[in-house]
Order: sequence, then C-alpha cells, then structure tokens
Amino acid sequence: MLGNTFGRIFQVTCCGESYGWRMTAEDTGRWGGALLTIVNGVPPGLKLDMAKIQYELDKRRPGQSKIDSPRLETDRVEAVSGLQEGITTGAPVGLIVRNVDTHDIHVEQYRQVKDVIRPGHAELPFFYRYGEHGDWCGAGRASGRETVGRVAGGAVAKQILAREGIEVLAHVIESHGIKGRSVTEGTMTFEEVKANYRKNDLNCCDLEQGPKMIEDLLKVREDGDTAGGAIEIIARGVPAGLGEPVFDKLKATLAHALCSVGAMTGLEFGAGWDAARLLGSEWNDAPFLDNGRVRFHTNRAGGFLGGYSTGEDLVMRVIVKATPTISKPQRTVDMMTMEEKQLEAITRRDITLLSRWYPVGESMTAIAILDALFMARAWYGVAGLDPKWQELTSPRKKGEYTV
Repeated sequence: MLGNTFGRIFQVTCCGESYGWRMTAEDTGRWGGALLTIVNGVPPGLKLDMAKIQYELDKRRPGQSKIDSPRLETDRVEAVSGLQEGITTGAPVGLIVRNVDTHDIHVEQYRQVKDVIRPGHAELPFFYRYGEHGDWCGAGRASGRETVGRVAGGAVAKQILAREGIEVLAHVIESHGIKGRSVTEGTMTFEEVKANYRKNDLNCCDLEQGPKMIEDLLKVREDGDTAGGAIEIIARGVPAGLGEPVFDKLKATLAHALCSVGAMTGLEFGAGWDAARLLGSEWNDAPFLDNGRVRFHTNRAGGFLGGYSTGEDLVMRVIVKATPTISKPQRTVDMMTMEEKQLEAITRRDITLLSRWYPVGESMTAIAILDALFMARAWYGVAGLDPKWQELTSPRKKGEYTV
C-alpha cells in the first residue's frame, strides 16, 4: 500500500489502522495496534510542546460529546525519536498513539460483516486491490482513525508556522442544510472565528446556528441516520509567492492535501462556485497600496493568483459527506459469495463527521503551507534575487475585507 507520505521537504509519513494487530516474537498477537507518524524536515532547536500536540489530537478524539462516536480512545501521544530533553535535533520526529478501545465485541461486529460491502465505505475497491486479505476490522487505513497520524504531524507543523506568524483555523459553516455565517460570505470575521472557536461540540463559530445544528443532528440520530455539511478553513499570515508552477501550485498542493482526507466530496477556494455566475469585472480583486505593500480590496480568489499565495488570507471550503455507517437497512453485496444481501450496521459511528473533520483539515493545510514555505525559502536562498522582493511578501497583520 503506497501513498502514505505527504510533502517534499517537510514530510509526514503515517501508518496504523482503526484496530490494528500487535505481535511480538513471544506471542501470536492481539487486537490493538497503534498509529505512528514520522515527521521529516523538522528544524533543530525547536522546543516541541507536547501539550500542544495533545491539544490538537484531543480536538478529533472520539467519545467527547453526544454527537461523536462512543468509541473511547485516549489518543495519548508519545514522542519516541528526534528529541533531546524536549528539543528537536533535526532528526525525524517519531510520534505514536496507541489504540485502546478495541474490545472483542467490537471486533466481532466487524467480523460478522467482513465480506459485505458497507454502502458508502471503501470495501469494494479494497477487495479489488487487496482481495480477502484486506483489513476488514473498522475499515483499516480507510477508517477515519487513520487521521490521528495526520493531526499529530500537523500539530508539529503548526508549531513551526507559529514562529512565522502563520495561523490556521477551521470551523463548521453548514450541517444538514442549516447554514451558519462564514468568512467567505463576509458575514463573519477571522477574529470572530477565533473568539468563538470550539465554543460548542460542533465547532460552529456562529453561536446562534450551532445549537440548532446540534439539535437537528440528535433528531437525525434518532432516525438511525447521519448527516453531512461543510467546513471553512482560513490560513492567516501566509506570505505571498508560495507555490511552484505548473503542477505544484500552492492551490494544487492544498487540493491534494485536503482531497486526500476521507469523506470530503467537494472543495472551493475563495468565492468558489460563485465564479460561474459572475462577470470578470465582478470577480476580479482590485489591488491597492497599503504602506508600500500590495493589498486587495476583496478576496474572492481566496488568497491565490496563478496558484500562488497573494499575502491575503487563504480561504477554502470543504464539503464533508454524511457518515456512511447508518442503522437503516441498505441493499448490498457479499463479495465472497457474490450474492445480494441487506445490511443493517450495528457498529459504532458519528452522527456527523464535521466535529472531528475540521482538525484534520487544519492539519493538512498546515503541512502543505509549511512544505511550500520550505520550498520558497530554499528558492530565495539560491536565486540571488533583490532582497526587496522577499521583504514585500509579508502579509498584512490587521484589517478586514469581504470575499
């Protein structure tokens, strides 16, 4: 199975499954396993704050609210390499999070339907790629539990970005058709997102709509169903000029990062789909000079031009589908007998993925931006350009605009 590393200079490699299997030379093994992350490219001399890494992991940890999966994982992170007395050495940083809530009753629930395709899940392509030996317990690498490794790596990236004044935040802006205010639509500011961040279980920073979304989700659960929605991601402080033409534009790298996360079904940058309905005169962001730096009156482009960053906030919206495991009967197929069947899942699940997807979106955004920053700094280091061009890339620190 390939494709478990993301990044070019700042690289995050992950492994581990939803349940996993532990073995030693002395025993035949047992359920449990762990999620492991190797973070390559971490500069030396960084005082790695493990509490901040734990904070990021706690955002996506299950079993914390009435809208989450009841799976009770501790998600305690441990650094096992790349540090001396808490300071990074420049060697790869190794992080491990062990699975603890992997009891036999849950394993048996998966075993009973291991050959049956769960509608909306990845079983079918996994059968085509790995046959009967593919991981059937909790969906393996296709499980949302896989994202623990991404969040651990993203937490390291966030600490490096913080030294550069770069901040990444995500919040829920829609759930099951109930819409909240957003930065994209100009109905919410970045400062308001920060002030209202994680003020409710869904992390909807529109504090009026958030409770309505949660109330609706509880009704959805009573019906044995699940719901989808949308998340907005904002990156502030990103310098201008990040990205590489033609195939490695920052926009393309971020699309790769976000599209690689399970359950996402759509991605917009800036005003996104509105571009289909606007004239060029309506879409274009007009530049102006602000104390010798180029700024924009609006940000419909979402902080990108030509795929590069412009110095304005990077603004993206991700559509997240409903959790595919539901309690209602669904038509399906048994891949071993090749017979049609009916499935009514009894395994643990979230009513919505939104409340645990947003920290993953933040992490992948942070990793992609940091990798692009490494690339840009390397370029400036050898290009011999007039230093003024690099000095002009710093983004504004204050002020608001509408998208």
